[in-house]
Amino acid sequence: MFFARLYAFIIALCRIATGAAFSILMCTVLIQVFSRTFMPSSPVWTEELTRYALLFLAAFGVGLSFRNGELVNVDIVCEMLPLRIQRALMFVSAALTTGFCLILVSPAWRFVSIGVMQTSPALGVRMDFIHATVFILLVLLSLFATLRMIRVIAGVSDGKPEDTTKDFP
Repeated sequence: MFFARLYAFIIALCRIATGAAFSILMCTVLIQVFSRTFMPSSPVWTEELTRYALLFLAAFGVGLSFRNGELVNVDIVCEMLPLRIQRALMFVSAALTTGFCLILVSPAWRFVSIGVMQTSPALGVRMDFIHATVFILLVLLSLFATLRMIRVIAGVSDGKPEDTTKDFP
């Protein structure tokens, strides 16, 4: 019961963060389009904010994409195999994804720490906040891959991407 609630909470948190990043991206692009169309010049900060919003959108959306199979997913061969082998391959794939992400977490953290000494030119934001998107992406991707492995072991999932159409009423 606790695991299911925690899983739902992580999914909800990622959805909210992805939606917030997408909303910021939309508003910034609207400001860019409006100012380029009806004003003599566009604000410089919109270019930077658009890039940063895209980074946060990718960082918070990658786990959700892994969960529902919208991340890169090669399943042509896997679909032809028996269910038991499919399940094993999905488990191994999730384990490899977790492993690769965990290997990259330490270098990503070093990358984040370099940003403490830098600020963005237009917005003046400390770059460690922006560089953190790489760290967040790796942590969330490894978390969702680990959760898939746990769900396979618990017998709740067959390892295939989840059907997210039943998430909403």
